[in-house]
Amino acid sequence: MGVSGSGKSTIASELAERLHWTFEDGDRFHPKSNVEKMSAGQPLTDEDRWPWLNAIADEIERVCTAHGHVVVACSALKRAYRNVLLRGRDDVRIVFLNGTQQLIAERLALRKDHFMPPGLLDSQFGTLEPPGPDENAIGVSIDAPVDSIVDDIVSKLQATNAGHSSGDRKQS
Repeated sequence: MGVSGSGKSTIASELAERLHWTFEDGDRFHPKSNVEKMSAGQPLTDEDRWPWLNAIADEIERVCTAHGHVVVACSALKRAYRNVLLRGRDDVRIVFLNGTQQLIAERLALRKDHFMPPGLLDSQFGTLEPPGPDENAIGVSIDAPVDSIVDDIVSKLQATNAGHSSGDRKQS
């Protein structure tokens, strides 16, 4: 999870490859109306987000029920959004990709052909509620090469799983 430009898709796909898990980009679950709205430079409202979040939550539930593993790249900027995604599950981990607004703005300025324009970054940071300690999230800094970030996540997942007998964690 993280704001647009934090590297969610890149990090999540690399993490999934490293773990030999399935990767899903949360953006593909957006209804067409959301993509059109963001492409027009309009931030989404909570009303816009609920169907999108529920579609992702349905996919997480489907994979977990089938005893599979998936890494989903999703902004999940608010606690309420993460609650929808998790649906009370304790076998799913949120990874928070944390970076400064300046660093992310620089990255967004380099992106081409993405529906999320850089001008919406302020609204993303305005909406962002970093995970609290009670959310059992894994926080990582994005101010490093992709391989180092993925190494950090894997290390933290292993440390988290060391205290659990199942070792069968899903990743969001």
